[in-house]
Amino acid sequence: MDLLKSLNPPQREAATYLGGPLLILAGAGSGKTRALTHRLAYLVGSGVCDPWQVLAVTFTNKAANEMKTRVAKLLGRKVDGLWIGTFHSTCARILRKDGHRLGYGRDFTIYDEDDRMSLIRRCMNELAIPDRKVPFSAVASRISGAKDQLVGPQEYQSKSYDFFEKNVARVYTLYQEKLLDCQACDFDDLIFQTVRLFQEHPEVMDEYSKRFQHILVDEYQD
Repeated sequence: MDLLKSLNPPQREAATYLGGPLLILAGAGSGKTRALTHRLAYLVGSGVCDPWQVLAVTFTNKAANEMKTRVAKLLGRKVDGLWIGTFHSTCARILRKDGHRLGYGRDFTIYDEDDRMSLIRRCMNELAIPDRKVPFSAVASRISGAKDQLVGPQEYQSKSYDFFEKNVARVYTLYQEKLLDCQACDFDDLIFQTVRLFQEHPEVMDEYSKRFQHILVDEYQD
């Protein structure tokens, strides 16, 4: 195909390979993103799959938008149905469609850092937890870290043995309750709640597994 003519042989091999999982290992500036973008265009342009069967994930909104633009340019047309976005925007999209199974409406709010910190502080005040004994910033950091490790409030509480951790567990529990009451997610929740959705509702995970025949991840090492 003409859209592959600008690629060198290894890039062309990566862009057209259909034999199963593929990992591209190469140095900075060697054209990994270029190969991935051309692969995406090849899959759709050659009819290997429909646009809606491809999920492409990258790490910044800027990179995602650039990828969309480059694919459209390679194909000479705008491609509807492609899922191209960051990990967080992709998860937000899934939650807006299927998050009702966890109690979230389609129009839930995504809290920014100021909103998140304000709500955590309000939870601490309601629980009468003094900042001088349980530092607010440390509590916020622990809650964020727990979500990064996919640890929910109940599991966190079950593993809390000292004074500080038990108070973090209390705040974490109330914080999540208030988020749901406000129909809101913080940034950490976007991935955390999507994983929870897939774990608690395997039929949803099965739906997406069948839909996306090709998942492309840029900058996988990050």
